[in-house]
Amino acid sequence: MRATDLRSVHVVVPADIDDATVPSGGNAYDRRVCLGLSDTGCSVHELAVAGGWPRPDTAAREALAGTLSTLPDGAVVLIDGLVACGVPDVLVPQARRLRLVVLVHLPLGDEVGAVPSAAAELAALERETLHAASAVVATSSWVARRLVTTHGLAANRIHVATPGADPAPLAPGTDGASRLLCVGSITPTKGQDLLVKALAAVADLPWSCDLTGPLSRNPVHVASVRSMIECHGLDERIRLTGSKTGGLLDAAYAESDLLVLPSRVEAYGMVVTEALARGIPVIAAAVGGVPESIGYDPGGRVPGILVPPADVAALAEALRRWFGDPVLRDWLRGSARRRRDTLDGWEVTSRCLAEVLERLNGTPA
Repeated sequence: MRATDLRSVHVVVPADIDDATVPSGGNAYDRRVCLGLSDTGCSVHELAVAGGWPRPDTAAREALAGTLSTLPDGAVVLIDGLVACGVPDVLVPQARRLRLVVLVHLPLGDEVGAVPSAAAELAALERETLHAASAVVATSSWVARRLVTTHGLAANRIHVATPGADPAPLAPGTDGASRLLCVGSITPTKGQDLLVKALAAVADLPWSCDLTGPLSRNPVHVASVRSMIECHGLDERIRLTGSKTGGLLDAAYAESDLLVLPSRVEAYGMVVTEALARGIPVIAAAVGGVPESIGYDPGGRVPGILVPPADVAALAEALRRWFGDPVLRDWLRGSARRRRDTLDGWEVTSRCLAEVLERLNGTPA
């Protein structure tokens, strides 16, 4: 391959990109754009790198440096920000000869639960990496704005490529009200502890809730959530199901009447559009890119209820409204189904990325 091959891109992703035991929105996004860029005509060369990103050990740093050093001068490299942003000592020297495009899912310093000094250190490392990159891609307009304000990046250097949504059949649900689903890694960032407290406040109402997502990312938080569920006597009503992907996740959505997303931080909210693609309404914290993902139906109405972030009382009140008002439920379900028809697919995401790469090469998109 010539370094000036304008239709070639090297995509650097975490080694666990396809590990079904630890699914994540970032990994799902990476996998879909690798496939989608190929569909646009790009020759995609995937490079999976192992390591405890964004804080890899010495062996992982050296392996990444070695991988990048084998690429020809002028090669276009799209690299996941989780890999890139914590290691400017590896990336900055390579940025002098490669055309590096860093894909930022969530700014490193924004992860909830990090020690403030550690978060500040990661933010500083990320800033150095992003300023050296040829271009930056953000997965939502909120992330793009955050990078401008946090790192002083010029807005015209940041391009937005929001996640797509796959078409899906309408979810039949149960009785139209009582089956709740919360999808995401069981971590402080995703806020399942807030949801348990809110559900305890409406325990007088009929409902059940599945907390679906990896249990291995933060065992201390998982133990805390389990203890909270037991303390409130909700063991028979709230289940931690572990990770679900593919058909199992499809089935979980099909059985659900409402998606609840209580995140403290959320770059976009891919699970929101996954729910809306099935006509499932959403109650979510109005944080980060969530309002962007929930959007509006063609009539300009929000297909769900947005509540202030980390506000248990507001979340509980929204849930009580949902359970207590059948007219509201019907209205939200109709709005979700109308929003379903306006969702962009992953081919739009891939075209956005392809245009960034082509402009980087000076080639008309």
